[in-house]
Amino acid sequence: MKNPFASIPDAHEREAGDVFAPAFNADGLVTCVVTDADDGTVLMLAHMNAQALQLTLETGIAHFWSRSRGMLWKKGETSGNTIAVEEMRVDCDQDAIWLRGRVAGDGVACHTGSRSCFYRAVTPGGQEGTFVLTRRG
Repeated sequence: MKNPFASIPDAHEREAGDVFAPAFNADGLVTCVVTDADDGTVLMLAHMNAQALQLTLETGIAHFWSRSRGMLWKKGETSGNTIAVEEMRVDCDQDAIWLRGRVAGDGVACHTGSRSCFYRAVTPGGQEGTFVLTRRG
């Protein structure tokens, strides 16, 4: 698929202008963080290629590119936990996307069954210089 988005090589124009021109990386991806539209909980982090981004804009449902499977992925297609996009923002240099959305189904965003993919905190371990993961939701 041809990239339908504008390309703005001038950094100042990309950062200060009003044209949406996502800065896809060398793999054709842009990072996307998703938060809950109501309470701001960080739900997940994923990547979008041009097709996923275009489908998200066209349908209002979050689509991503799975790096591990090498394929387009409609969030919740099999689980029913789709994410309806309430707002999309782009960072200053347009190389990261922020989606605020609402999770359908049972409200679970992570494939592990957790509400958020960020369900473990990194805390100091019993020995100096070690760290452990503690489940937090």
